[in-house]
Amino acid sequence: MEYSIEITKLAEHSVPDTKNIPFGKVPTAHMFIAEYNNGGWHNARIVPFADLVLSPLALCLHYGQTVFEGMKAFVMHDGRINIFRMDKHYDRFCKSLDRMCMPNVPKGLFTEAMHQLVSVDADWVPDEDEASLYIRPFMIASEGRIGVKIADEYLFMIVCSPAYQYYTAPLKVKVETEYSRAADGGTGAAKCGGNYGGAFFPTQLARNHGYDQVLWTDARNHDHIEESGTMNAMFYIDDTLLTPSLSGTILDGVTRSSLLAIARNAGMKVEERTITLDELKAAFTAGKRVEAFGAGTAAVVAPIESIAIGTDTYKCYTESDAVMYKLKHMLTDVRRGNVADSFNWNYIL
Repeated sequence: MEYSIEITKLAEHSVPDTKNIPFGKVPTAHMFIAEYNNGGWHNARIVPFADLVLSPLALCLHYGQTVFEGMKAFVMHDGRINIFRMDKHYDRFCKSLDRMCMPNVPKGLFTEAMHQLVSVDADWVPDEDEASLYIRPFMIASEGRIGVKIADEYLFMIVCSPAYQYYTAPLKVKVETEYSRAADGGTGAAKCGGNYGGAFFPTQLARNHGYDQVLWTDARNHDHIEESGTMNAMFYIDDTLLTPSLSGTILDGVTRSSLLAIARNAGMKVEERTITLDELKAAFTAGKRVEAFGAGTAAVVAPIESIAIGTDTYKCYTESDAVMYKLKHMLTDVRRGNVADSFNWNYIL
């Protein structure tokens, strides 16, 4: 099925210098929007970026029906633009929508909207090291009505912003054993707004004590690692790439998935399993080389320089020969087209 998207371009606009502006502060010139009502999607369009008009009764504002994705587009070595792993992001978007009782966006509409919007704002994709176009597809319940119910009306939108390095230095993190990001049976595996709002308070407490982020532990016993702030947690210990197994409390990160596939393809030993705090402490006290990092679309690979577990702080390995940097470079080579895309990940405009 083909989808008709009306495109209204700005008559004239120039791309500002966004390199020194904080992540996500400057949108590109246009945005995509479509409306869901009466059981179907209507009025798909690309228009100049503008504020929304939304009823104060909109159900998203009261009951949390909001879902989003984080994607990136890159300028390849030959000048073409690549939207990375669109299929994987679409599948995860739909899983999050299902969990939040929201209607799926047809894949053809999702793909065509992404293609057309990035094409219209192609001049906004920065062609520099560590640079990309961050793409934010999202859906909100727009029905104006107070009352706890599944909405009948929604907006599906895509906005974009030039992005550079999310973290400019290795992180100091604290293992969180009082507050929880997600619990079994909850929405931890969905990319919904409430998961992030609920994480603000413990993260702010950690920052007040000099940490950059928290390492989340399981909600039941707080004895094993789950995620790293808003990223997946990964470790390299004993020549093995380690990361917690996916579960209902851990997001199926696209960067996580990509790094695991690249590592396996390179012949590295990879384990997806429970990683306990006792195991992590034992590795540090035995003097082992421990690499720890967060993996996510915005940050890509965020090195962790120290981990506080209780009253003890342990130093991680962040030197230039660390394996996490090699994995990041290998991922960059695929995204930029410097090597063959043997995984079929790149959607090239």
